[in-house]
Amino acid sequence: MTAFAWMRAGSRALITLAAGAGIALAAPAARAMTIERVISPGGIEAWLVRDHTLPLIAVEFAFLGSGDQDPMDKPGVANLATSLLDEGAGPFDANAFHDRLERKAIELSFRTGRDYLRGTLRTLAANRDEAFDYLRLALNEPRFEPAAVERMRAQMMARLRREILSPNDMANRAWWATAFPDHPYGLPVNGTLESVPQITVEDMKSYTRRALARDNVKIAIVGDIDAETTGKLLDRTFGPLPAKADLKPVAPVLPQGLGRRIVIDLDVPQAVVNFGGPGIARSDPDFMAAYIVNHILGGSSFSSRLYVEVREKRGLAYGISASLSSARSAGSPRRDRAKPSSPRPRPISRVRLRSASTRRTGSRASSCRCRSTISASIISIAARA
Repeated sequence: MTAFAWMRAGSRALITLAAGAGIALAAPAARAMTIERVISPGGIEAWLVRDHTLPLIAVEFAFLGSGDQDPMDKPGVANLATSLLDEGAGPFDANAFHDRLERKAIELSFRTGRDYLRGTLRTLAANRDEAFDYLRLALNEPRFEPAAVERMRAQMMARLRREILSPNDMANRAWWATAFPDHPYGLPVNGTLESVPQITVEDMKSYTRRALARDNVKIAIVGDIDAETTGKLLDRTFGPLPAKADLKPVAPVLPQGLGRRIVIDLDVPQAVVNFGGPGIARSDPDFMAAYIVNHILGGSSFSSRLYVEVREKRGLAYGISASLSSARSAGSPRRDRAKPSSPRPRPISRVRLRSASTRRTGSRASSCRCRSTISASIISIAARA
């Protein structure tokens, strides 16, 4: 069976091969668990797994609307705003806020993507109430103080300057811009050297007011906590948020530039190649089968078929892996046809970006990309149902 034999007509996902060395981490043995649907007294939904083995609580949550909500002429707003949620909130400035988290060993973090703002809270059960209070402050009362804003802006500018010299980052940005021109997916989530200095505090406040809302969040909680307590904490933490999000619509989009080859000259002794192709929607009945196939193909790092064939047997890459990822507004499914690699590796002093030729296989889906740098990798982006 070929790597894409599991794709069905009408699937809406993208598969991407991403190259790079990685360390395979052994997954813990699976065990049965009970997942409870919890509805708080205020109507906020969460999914709970009780585990009283250790006195710990872990929370994962995601708000729809992230980089795709950035103005087309000002990418990076959501990313900068998200980076400041824990840089001072409520009565605490950045130093005081972080000091309180550290004293209680509370982990609180936020991260952006193209479709979602995601967050993580981890705490000892004994510090549960205080931890959820800090999360409440971060979501509802971020301070956006000038000193913190400029500090985080400077960090992002430094990162962007590094990225313009990185073959991987250059190829990645070029791929997204080519596949999704004039669309939010084509914008760099981290922003640009031109846009980040232009982002104002009002831009960030506007984004958080529109995106952080009760009808817009998915929450999962695991650990030493019961359903009744979970419901109370949900209302206390997420209840003060606006009832409804006010997101701008993101138009469905088809990947563009398929069959097109873009070469970016760069004087480095390696090559980076990104290419895209179709995957499978998360809601598709065959998704779990596809997930397993992907793991065998390239998701298991050193033991994957791609790694064995491309690196171990032929020495064509430092590493290679495959993954499935999602894009809510990606368009119709297509299948990549990649040509075989040359039989012997050689130094290449440029970065290549290629969208391999494809054919239609269904009605709606997204696109897939592969990155290679004398190491090879496949990345897959799948539309969500």
